[in-house]
Amino acid sequence: MGEKVVAEGFGLSDRQRYRRKLQQCLAGLARLLADKRFDRPRNLMGLEIELNLAGADGMPRMVNGEVLERIASPDFQTELGMFNLEVNIAPHRLGGRVFDRLAEELRTGLGYADRKAREVGAGVVMIGILPTLAQRDLVFENLSAVDRYTLLNDQIVAARGEDFVLDIQGVERLTCTSTSIVPEAACTSVQLHLQVTPARFAAVWNAAQAVAAVQIAVGANSPFLFGHELWRESRPPLFQQATDTRPPELQAQGVRPRTWFGERWVDSAYDLFEENLRYFPPLLPICDEEDPLLVLDRGGVPRLQELVLHNGTVYRWNRPVYGWVDGVPHLRVENRVLPAGPTVTDVVANAAFYYGLVRALAEETRPVWKRLPFEDAAANFDAACRHGIESELRWPRPGRSGGVASIPAVRLVLDELLPLAAAGLDAWHVEPVDRDFYLGVIEERCRARVNGASWQADTFHKALEAGLDRDVALAATTRRYAELMHAGEPVHTWPVGID
Repeated sequence: MGEKVVAEGFGLSDRQRYRRKLQQCLAGLARLLADKRFDRPRNLMGLEIELNLAGADGMPRMVNGEVLERIASPDFQTELGMFNLEVNIAPHRLGGRVFDRLAEELRTGLGYADRKAREVGAGVVMIGILPTLAQRDLVFENLSAVDRYTLLNDQIVAARGEDFVLDIQGVERLTCTSTSIVPEAACTSVQLHLQVTPARFAAVWNAAQAVAAVQIAVGANSPFLFGHELWRESRPPLFQQATDTRPPELQAQGVRPRTWFGERWVDSAYDLFEENLRYFPPLLPICDEEDPLLVLDRGGVPRLQELVLHNGTVYRWNRPVYGWVDGVPHLRVENRVLPAGPTVTDVVANAAFYYGLVRALAEETRPVWKRLPFEDAAANFDAACRHGIESELRWPRPGRSGGVASIPAVRLVLDELLPLAAAGLDAWHVEPVDRDFYLGVIEERCRARVNGASWQADTFHKALEAGLDRDVALAATTRRYAELMHAGEPVHTWPVGID
């Protein structure tokens, strides 16, 4: 990338030039979408998992550089905090026994990474937020030694102009401040990618937005932060507050946060990229030498690097992705809703549920987004984050005049959404044995009303009742979680307690 601006000291002229370049990229994207030059999707899905590093005592270990050096695989990369890793699984074609193959690859890769981590006194833990993290762990000194993380931190801090305030009211209330974005590193998630055509993008993205709350309800796994029990899925409020470039006066004026659920259903991928440019100032105004409109005029395909870079600094829970491989562009929906863990089986079950459900909903003749107000979808997401598997969600009732009603999330999944997900997996030509096993995990979670968050909270409270103080109970819960995570049985089967 022939960068015209160094990674520091951005001036007003740099930002103005960058915005002009973004406008050119947006115009280029519009032409590409109209020309139908995108790669024909081959039912490809992709998966990334962010991981924690913790010692045998359950406490975080700031050793990702040493661990990655020992792993020595391009499948594993740094993440924001020195106690984080990320594993990227090669794209798979949806169909056949894809989920069993995915599970086997994950077990092999994570097992290898865990063995290498143990060489430096750490281990891999898949969990939404590591319960033993303390505020002293999430400081600038523990930012991974990667220039782009330092640059991103500096630009967000400069845009905000004051300390970040974390204020989350859940079971308990957490209030504290941070001078950096490093608290964001506490959030470790699963990202699910699905390649789509431009014509299908809006239906898939809208379906993914509609089911985001359901994903959280069945998959919540982040009830603790800094020793406090907060929401059942505390990542969304933490992520929003830890990356919030808006000082209080802009928040009061209704300026949108960079971590954002959205505010409407869309008609095309263009809508989202255009919103990103309209609502969010650039943080990393680094200009490429490519002239996207000139490339198009000459019959080529632009990389749209500035658009891609800017898109990566707007943290939608379902994000549009423009990609370029061997001169051919493609579009993906990146689902960023789910926390990591608890086990490989749980992660793959969550993926199977998502891919099946989104396929079925995107192909309905009366799509859910035509019957569910967007405000209800956003409120559902908030309710699911707060209450997890015990949440109640607003959902369209059957029939042409059924309206929208509140229903327990577990009943919605058992009665309506699991059959839809099964039909969607059939449409992907997934083998029935894979379909039934992984959707069965979701079903049993709902029947037991147990997910990672409820298990963590119940085990923590049982430890308190046994006389342990809070910090010791959280460490004991984390150690027991890691033990059961590596044993591999899905979380709804885990015995509650630290023994």
